[in-house]
Amino acid sequence: MEVQIARGGPYIHVMDFEWDRPLECWNDPRLVRMARGPSRHVVRFVELEGRVLAVKEIGDRLARREYTMLRQMHDADIPAVEPVCTVTERRGREGEALAGAVVTRYLDFALPYTYLLARENGVEHQRRLTDAAAVLLVHLHLEGFWWGDCSLANTLFRRDAGGLAAYLVDSETAEHHARLSDRQRETDLEIALDNIAGGVADLVAAGRLEAHTDPMDFVLRLDGRYRALWAELTVEEEYGADQWWRLDERIGRLNRLGFDATELSVRSGEERIRIRPSIVEEGHHSRRLLRLTGIDVQENQARRLLNDLGSYRAALERKEGRPQSEAIVAHRWLTERFEPFVSAIPPELAARLEPVEAYHQFLEHRWFLSEAAGRDVPDEVAIPSFFEEVLRLHPEERVVLPDPTGELELLALEEAEDPGDPVV
Repeated sequence: MEVQIARGGPYIHVMDFEWDRPLECWNDPRLVRMARGPSRHVVRFVELEGRVLAVKEIGDRLARREYTMLRQMHDADIPAVEPVCTVTERRGREGEALAGAVVTRYLDFALPYTYLLARENGVEHQRRLTDAAAVLLVHLHLEGFWWGDCSLANTLFRRDAGGLAAYLVDSETAEHHARLSDRQRETDLEIALDNIAGGVADLVAAGRLEAHTDPMDFVLRLDGRYRALWAELTVEEEYGADQWWRLDERIGRLNRLGFDATELSVRSGEERIRIRPSIVEEGHHSRRLLRLTGIDVQENQARRLLNDLGSYRAALERKEGRPQSEAIVAHRWLTERFEPFVSAIPPELAARLEPVEAYHQFLEHRWFLSEAAGRDVPDEVAIPSFFEEVLRLHPEERVVLPDPTGELELLALEEAEDPGDPVV
């Protein structure tokens, strides 16, 4: 047996798993059940020292390939699951050959599209899900990755300040190039559109979505959003030599989409200026928040927290009658607002929402309370109200269930009888 592991620490204990048995026969007391989407492979989840790992059984060659692709995506800051290790050249207890496996870290608070569409089947929720998928595909293409099997089933979603952020969880077919051609991008987009239409149609046929749900709505939305975002990030524009203000406008549009223009190619002639973003990357707001506070979150969440930090700074300057440095304000906001809120979350509600997402929803709740009252509602009133009226009513989204009695096998059998949700 050969194990290629990304890093040591707690992950070294993957060596203790039952690698001499087929994955479907594992009976490890650390097996847990997690929110998941359909898959054509056997996948099991194991809790290891507070972390949940996903183990997928595939051939040796595919395991090595997927591990390599995920490492490259991780290095390029692509939203994807973190690779842990590959296990190849496995042998059973009787010496028989067993399929290889790739192990990744499960995304806490991540949800499959089947869960999201079943619980939140409004048009706006469908749009958010489709927009998140479009952003992920554009990000991959900007970094030279051809997915080859983009679908909702191969994606997990995390809540991101009222929106959704998409993460790639299956890279078996992915390829990495220095730069994708237009033909490669179009082919990848066509595959995505076909797969998403098929996935939505299957949910409708299985009765998990309302019968009037039209898969073409998802297709048209994804196609339009992808093309608009790609054009905004890569199109060349020409400006008059007296129109430098339009450069600031363009960069502002990129920032509002969640991207930076970290380098510009500017050609100045007698009357025209040609501008093309030569490097673009996601995470303008999340990088700034990380630099100021050390909080590493998703883009929309970072934007929302930065807005709150800005309001806190303005209030502080009014109160003290003098300007405040950004670094000092960030430290005070962190220790006087954000951390006290997180610490106050009752233990029994901690699994309802990711702490940053809970804080975002608290800000929304406090705003509604203040609007209704016609005045600012203080945190000491708004926080308990949020816990009781919002967070306590929210379902748990970090679902980890112990499975020492083989409940997973029973669940798999039940799901196999349901054609709308293939067994993983």
